[in-house]
Amino acid sequence: MNTFWQFMKRNYKVVLLITVLSAILWSFVPHKKEDPEKDRLLLELLTFVLEKGHYDPITMDDAFSKSVYKEYLNAIDPSRRFFVQSDIDEFKKYETQIDDMVKNKDLTFFDLTYSRLLERMAESRKIYKEVLDKPFDFNKEESINTDYDKLPFSKNKAELHTRWEKQLKLSVLSSITDKMKLEEDKKKKDAAYKEKTFAEVEKDSRETTLKSLNEYFDFVGELDRNDWFSIYINSIVERYDPHTFYFAPEEKDKFDISMSGTLEGIGARLQKKNDITEISELIPGGPAWRGKELEQGDLILKVAQGKEEPVDVVGMRLDDVVKKIKGKKGTEVRLTVKKVDGTIKVISIIREVVELEETYAKSSVVKEGDKTFGIIYLPKFYIDFENKDKRDAYKDVAKEIERLKAQGVEGIVMDLRDNGGGSLQTVVDMVGLFIEDGPVVQVKSAGRKKDVLYDKDSRVQWDGPLVVMVNNFSASASEIFAAAIQDYKRGIVIGSKHTYGKGTVQNLIDLNQFVRSSSFGDLGALKTTTQKFYRINGGSTQREGVLSDIVMPDRYSYIEMGERDVENAMPWDKIDEASYKVSKTASFADVIAKSKERMAKSEQFKLIDENAKWINERKDLSVFSLNYKKFKADETAVETNAKKFKAIVDYKNDLKFTSLPYEQETFKNDTILAQKRERWHESLAKDVYVEEALNILSDMKSNTVVKGTINLKDKKHKIAEVK
Repeated sequence: MNTFWQFMKRNYKVVLLITVLSAILWSFVPHKKEDPEKDRLLLELLTFVLEKGHYDPITMDDAFSKSVYKEYLNAIDPSRRFFVQSDIDEFKKYETQIDDMVKNKDLTFFDLTYSRLLERMAESRKIYKEVLDKPFDFNKEESINTDYDKLPFSKNKAELHTRWEKQLKLSVLSSITDKMKLEEDKKKKDAAYKEKTFAEVEKDSRETTLKSLNEYFDFVGELDRNDWFSIYINSIVERYDPHTFYFAPEEKDKFDISMSGTLEGIGARLQKKNDITEISELIPGGPAWRGKELEQGDLILKVAQGKEEPVDVVGMRLDDVVKKIKGKKGTEVRLTVKKVDGTIKVISIIREVVELEETYAKSSVVKEGDKTFGIIYLPKFYIDFENKDKRDAYKDVAKEIERLKAQGVEGIVMDLRDNGGGSLQTVVDMVGLFIEDGPVVQVKSAGRKKDVLYDKDSRVQWDGPLVVMVNNFSASASEIFAAAIQDYKRGIVIGSKHTYGKGTVQNLIDLNQFVRSSSFGDLGALKTTTQKFYRINGGSTQREGVLSDIVMPDRYSYIEMGERDVENAMPWDKIDEASYKVSKTASFADVIAKSKERMAKSEQFKLIDENAKWINERKDLSVFSLNYKKFKADETAVETNAKKFKAIVDYKNDLKFTSLPYEQETFKNDTILAQKRERWHESLAKDVYVEEALNILSDMKSNTVVKGTINLKDKKHKIAEVK
């Protein structure tokens, strides 16, 4: 339990904007100065686009204003440790005026909160340094409530100081219990070891907490007015629905990269180390990795574009360093770096298109008894919106199926766990790999008749046994895939009780198209909900998700997860079903019954279910003692109860997973990829869900596998996004 990291988790919008600890290298764009006129233009454009383009535009009234007001304050002060009640009293008069201020492009409320926040954060920095400068008294009988959403703001600065003291005390106390346990363990291993005293550990823990807060405030200190204004804007646009979001220009670049899995640059990730930017990782296959001169741990001192003069980047914002290093394919960047051994070196790198391997589909072969099966893991339904000739999930999965067929697999597991979505047309095409032809999903725009998206190709890539694995975090395009396979009775969907429940389609709208010429530069883009999609049986996945044919216990079994738990999520509804023919595959009733019987007897699944109940019991726990003895006793009790669940992560299924021959050839020159695949296979060998998926495949009646392949060029891709 650590209050600081709780705060970091709650302050997710700020964390998103500053990309804490890690960033991929973006292109160089000069840093824009603050410009209120640009902010007013953005408000005008966003209001226009939402009114005209959103699937179900909401009324901007006092209720809307109150909702924005609450969301915005929660976003900028989630732990209630910056503002005091006098600030809130001053802000309160704008609570019902934000709707009018948006329409009139009035920035008064934002300007007031922004300037006050900077003032309060500067004061808070002094507070935590002062509090952490002296030891805490852990013998006092006091407690803290960490349910910050329900806490009122501090009445005055004295009460705010006390709140900071308690939050910091909890953070240090949590660190002390961990460090004291480490000291005990060291003593057990080495009787000659001299344990640190409580006072020494307490001092170390305060220093650790101070360092963490200094780093956090340094990151936040790098945010400029534009960054905070983006938070304000998103507090407005997200009132329409949870998936409508404004992307500032740099964030738009990152979104495109996340969808395509590629970037143009040197292929490295950066992190901030004090005032200096450090190389935290080299992306395998990228130009920096192949050049073998740049290494993890190198510190970047200067950056030069080609033959231009180098620019000193020490002390520069991480995002600005990143912009200077990334650039167009074929261009040169020269980095002046301080090596790990202390030497200074200038390294020239030619930028290239870098593929982020971890975002792509991958497959493995596994033996289960005397049968051979394949598993395909798909992290997202990716596509390059700008270049449809590049890699996309549909083409990659089709290739993996062919490779698995060449290995003689008798069944395939499609693992869509944690797959948050992606391209709409990509998932339509991918369903077509497993069915002859027919409708895949129905899409409805506001005030229009439904459109039915079809797979029109009668050829099938795989018609053998198919299991689709999902969980609570399988969303959007993943749900389209699982629903279509389920409605056609083409395979069995297994996993959590239900998927996430995101049944809406978003489109990315470039705001620059509405302005003939702008002196403000790039205005960014708005991702907004323009359609809802429906299963071919007529039901929506919105809020409800896809219900698994075989429900497998997991740690979230008793907790409400997903769209149904989001306050402003769009409602569930139903339309007429499409005309489709159910697969000729035999009934799965016997297969489902056998699986349920196996899981009922499985000690591992029983333990997972018990763990889920325990997590549900503890999820609302928010009051913690700040007395060391009581806190330690509580922690010991938790550890004792948690020990019984250690068997969950220690589980081994005794299955051996093997990479396909083409990858094994690649491993000869790419040891990093080999290590990544080894780690993946190790995780699969400890995965009870995968084990049961293979048992289910074994029980399914095998059909004849179609030997013909699909010509990928026959498929026409439309650009739409359902992430």
